[in-house]
Amino acid sequence: MPSVKDRVSAVEWQTRVDLAACYRLIAHYGWDDLIFTHISAKIPGTEEFLINPYGMMFHEITASSLVKIDLAGRKLMDSPYEINPAGYTIHSAVHEVRPDVACVLHIHTPEGIAVSVQKAGLLPLSQQSLFVLASLAYHPYEGVALNHEEKARLQADLGDKNFLILPNHGLLTAGGSIADTFLMMFTLQRACEAQVMAQASGRELIHIPQQILDGARAMLAGVTRSKQGMGGALAWPALLRLLDARNPGYAE
Repeated sequence: MPSVKDRVSAVEWQTRVDLAACYRLIAHYGWDDLIFTHISAKIPGTEEFLINPYGMMFHEITASSLVKIDLAGRKLMDSPYEINPAGYTIHSAVHEVRPDVACVLHIHTPEGIAVSVQKAGLLPLSQQSLFVLASLAYHPYEGVALNHEEKARLQADLGDKNFLILPNHGLLTAGGSIADTFLMMFTLQRACEAQVMAQASGRELIHIPQQILDGARAMLAGVTRSKQGMGGALAWPALLRLLDARNPGYAE
């Protein structure tokens, strides 16, 4: 893909680099599903957002290959690739109503799907689950997300939450930065992995007490109001160093 660095603003280019890195991190941790999930990032100061070129594997995505679209799904720069129509439905739904959200990340991991099909959903079993349960919503399965009428229902179910479990489908996080959104997905995915592994033991499980869950809710509310965000900025430079060592080229 030819570089678009000289054709976009500095803030858009930085968003492109971070989003391409996020795609490659999802591939690094094995959370991709061939070409069939998606991450979007809003270009600061605009109603435009970036999403993956439909047909590229996540480990291949570069800053220049990302597709820029508006809230109506129209491409705003030439690209040989189209976008995933289900991805547009889900991501535009969130970006339309959540000005606090800079990035939306959606995956279909086996552990995430396994938890999503349990009637009780995510259980308070791990420290990771504390952070998720403090800001978790559910949106019931309506089939492949091609019906734009679903957007209003998804928006209502998500509300002001940062974590969303889609029963029979997968996981979604929505954060104030790409780094925060990735860290939230790392936490949600780990919570799901821990739950599935604990349940597989067949032993009686210890649930975290309600008073601790209530304390986590209050703590997370304070974190989301702070200028520090969810803490992703602390881990992000180290994650980029990991990519630079193992899968460079995302910033092209």
